[in-house]
Amino acid sequence: MSSVFAAEQLLFTPAVAAPDAIPVIFAFPNEYSVGITSLGYQIVWATLAMRSDVQVSRLFTDLHEPLPTEPELFGFSLSWELDYVNVLNLLESNDIPIASRDRTEAHPIVFGGGPVLTANPEPFADFFDVILLGDGENLLGELIAAYGQVRFVDRAEQLRHLAQVPGVYVPSLYEVIYEGADGEIRSIAPVRPDIPTQVMKQTYRGNVLSASTVVTEKAAWENIYMVEVVRSCPEMCRFCLASYLTLPFRTASLEESLIPAIDRGLAVTNRLGLLGASVTQHPEFDALLDYLNQPQFDDVRLSLASVRTNTVTPKLTKTLVKHDTNSITIAVETGSDRLRESINKKLTNDEIIQAAINAKAGGLKALKLYGMVGLPGETSDDLDRTVAMMRDVKKAAPGLRLTLGCSTFVPKAHTPFQWYGVNLEAEKRLKSLQKQLRPHGIDFRPESYSWSVIQALISRGDRRIAKLLELVRHYGDTLGSYRRAFKELRGQLPPIEFYVHDDWKIDRVLPWSHIQGALPAATLVKHRESAQAVLL
Repeated sequence: MSSVFAAEQLLFTPAVAAPDAIPVIFAFPNEYSVGITSLGYQIVWATLAMRSDVQVSRLFTDLHEPLPTEPELFGFSLSWELDYVNVLNLLESNDIPIASRDRTEAHPIVFGGGPVLTANPEPFADFFDVILLGDGENLLGELIAAYGQVRFVDRAEQLRHLAQVPGVYVPSLYEVIYEGADGEIRSIAPVRPDIPTQVMKQTYRGNVLSASTVVTEKAAWENIYMVEVVRSCPEMCRFCLASYLTLPFRTASLEESLIPAIDRGLAVTNRLGLLGASVTQHPEFDALLDYLNQPQFDDVRLSLASVRTNTVTPKLTKTLVKHDTNSITIAVETGSDRLRESINKKLTNDEIIQAAINAKAGGLKALKLYGMVGLPGETSDDLDRTVAMMRDVKKAAPGLRLTLGCSTFVPKAHTPFQWYGVNLEAEKRLKSLQKQLRPHGIDFRPESYSWSVIQALISRGDRRIAKLLELVRHYGDTLGSYRRAFKELRGQLPPIEFYVHDDWKIDRVLPWSHIQGALPAATLVKHRESAQAVLL
């Protein structure tokens, strides 16, 4: 076995596989150091490894455990859209056709899960036999149990049976009809009367959340032990997939989940990462800080995910400094009160300035802010207000190193802003902010506008772009490859503007209309209308 696997410290006890255990390959479509740092991947792998009815082997792009010669299930955890290229490469390298329709009884059932597939599985529908929608805590066990019931029947019957499991989506059992090759979707419907018309995303509602199942020096975050403090976010910013897709907001019990998990992890490492979209909004977060400030944890290095701005207190910043953290990250999106109200960002410039003051007073050396351009309704005046806000923050906390990381608004499925397109002026606005902020000593770091366009293409894509994704893989995964592929497929699918830049009508059939997310479409429409009312 690779020395990389030998370096792992397991925090669970793998089961001894039964003689008739189901052989499973569970892959992460990136390098080992990246995949093993994914808490979601760790949890699913450990869940499978603790079952005696499963024999699971891990696969990454650069190494793997000994693989079964005849796997029955071949799974992927997909966290980033652009990793789809590696999904196809790994299938092909294991002699599995990349298209579901080309697989036979000799091939395993290929399944996938993760936030990318839960949000909008359709661009990847042709590549997967089964897609798991939602939280894996219950869904994974249901999948294995259902497969065990039909393990020795033909492939078609297996897929029909799996499609009856809530949250298990079998794309081949749904027909998509278009208004012409390059038109809108006319309908999405099951091909059989016994297949559900809607697939419901599954939600885990327990108060014990995830924690690392393995610690290793070979991870991208060396020797880190990760603990999920919260899941989802109560703020519900109207563009935010991390909030809307994962609702409701759930918190791990301090006594039943967080403290036992932290104690377990810190017995093998001194690096602790607290994860969640809004960790400081845990109702007992202050008590958690008190626990970590005990003398026995003085040598612990603490990392924190992005925190809500008005929770950056002197106590928090002093705790971070004590535990070897020199910076903190807050999401502000914009300096415009009008835009913040429209996106439901309950935040003021005064609170942002106070966060910077508290960060400096607590001993932090740097503050990173996340911003966004191209939000619906944005004007040049809104950009000016962002520049003014950053100048005010700089003035209020001299000596604090400021970074503004700025992305382009990308519409995401199951959010109120899913109907808006990417603003064609966004790239110019990124350059404008850069020109105005850098002379003031503010480190401005824009995300690539061009790659944001590709992200939007995949975020709002339908099944027709699968052939485009295959071509891109063939040409080489570059921006130029996407342009070349669109040119070659002209007339076979809509132009890129259709997916990326167009504003869509509310009554349009969306690629994911047959997928029921955390909130019904009618609620998303109401939230969108609330945003529009502010912008009028």
